[in-house]
Amino acid sequence: MLNFKWLYPGLRVKRWVLVAGVGLFFLVAGLTLTFGITLLAYAEWSLTWFILQTLGRLGSPLTGGIISALGGLILLIWGLQQLTRSVVGVFIPEPRIGLLETLYRRRYLERGPRVVAIGGGTGLAVLLRGLKKYTRNLTALVTVADDGGSSGRLRADLGIPPPGDVRNCLVALAETESLMEDLLNYRFQQGAGLAGHSLGNLLLAAVTDLAGDFDRAIQELSKVLALGGRVLPSSLTTVNLGAEFDDGTVVWGESKIPAVGKKIKRVFLQPENCVPPQAALEAIATADVIVIGPGSLYTSILPNLLVPGVAEAVRRSPALTFYVCNLMTQPGETDGYTAADHLQAIFDHCGAGLVDYIIVHSGPVSRSLRRRYQLQGASLVEIDPEAIKRLGVQLLRGWLIEESQVVRHHPERLARLILEEMHRYRRRRRSFWGVIGWHLLFPTGQKKNWPEGG
Repeated sequence: MLNFKWLYPGLRVKRWVLVAGVGLFFLVAGLTLTFGITLLAYAEWSLTWFILQTLGRLGSPLTGGIISALGGLILLIWGLQQLTRSVVGVFIPEPRIGLLETLYRRRYLERGPRVVAIGGGTGLAVLLRGLKKYTRNLTALVTVADDGGSSGRLRADLGIPPPGDVRNCLVALAETESLMEDLLNYRFQQGAGLAGHSLGNLLLAAVTDLAGDFDRAIQELSKVLALGGRVLPSSLTTVNLGAEFDDGTVVWGESKIPAVGKKIKRVFLQPENCVPPQAALEAIATADVIVIGPGSLYTSILPNLLVPGVAEAVRRSPALTFYVCNLMTQPGETDGYTAADHLQAIFDHCGAGLVDYIIVHSGPVSRSLRRRYQLQGASLVEIDPEAIKRLGVQLLRGWLIEESQVVRHHPERLARLILEEMHRYRRRRRSFWGVIGWHLLFPTGQKKNWPEGG
């Protein structure tokens, strides 16, 4: 059925359709005159007569046909090119990205591996920035235990889950990341009730009020930002994080725990029967890769895994599970912790067998940054291979550091290390099962040309 909206002025479609149509007509007429091919019957012969009476005077009819065909081909290509730009430009979020880059993001990356990233804070956002360059099948599972800063104020005033960590992940996954980062992370410096709030937190609070549900608000905002993945809260219930220290002291509040300065014995959630989103459990069950961290061990990582059902889903999942160990110890949480100590804390809370690989940075940190962190009571996390091996976890090393004013994981190098190991694992499995099948087919042991590496 014809939609007459195509005839509305200003669509910048009709003109290029007309140009392409005229070009096609001249191209066919030129081919008719040159090769005697009849495709458009009477109209074509009429145009051929016109060409003979005009262009044919420049020389033979063959010359007129060639000129007509070339001119028509140029008009056809130009019209189609402009028509494509006019239509596709509407769907490209940033014109500077270009059509090829957009097609790559929307098509090639949609076939990427299914990855679930679990964590919070800035560490999870760093990981997502790297992973989104390799796949759009990303699910970020984000903690909702934050109670400090702007997030804590909105949580107390409006009774909504803290939006800060969710905002960081939305920014990291947005296609227009540079613009969105400046906009959503903008923090008001003055104004009664506004000072200290970030625009992204306020926007999430507003959409939550409109949508009536925090999870739905995240999904609606994700559509606006054209995310290269999805963000899910680890719990549909607003939770409080508590910590018991070695001396028996108990403190409530994610922001208050590191300030105590004592060794943490365990952390726990209230209410204990908080519920994870069903979409999160389904994503974990169907994932190719699960990545835990990087992030604060007790206040960003474990609050996700302590939500009932999440750790069990990770353990049951056939996906490879990576734990990205922090680069530096964190004062008030992991003072003096080695890489194995980080793993042991996860196993103490969630049980063994949760992690297949631990990823650690292999290399030094600049002296100036080491000194700056030492003044804050932090140091580079030491790697203890034998202790990690005893925990049944494989050690994966790489040059993963990105130094600026702080020490962070390099997003792309971290993502590439994870996905390269996933592909190596798949090749090993194909090779193993291929050899088993070969021996079943040839039980007498005849030698065949078996390709190395599967």
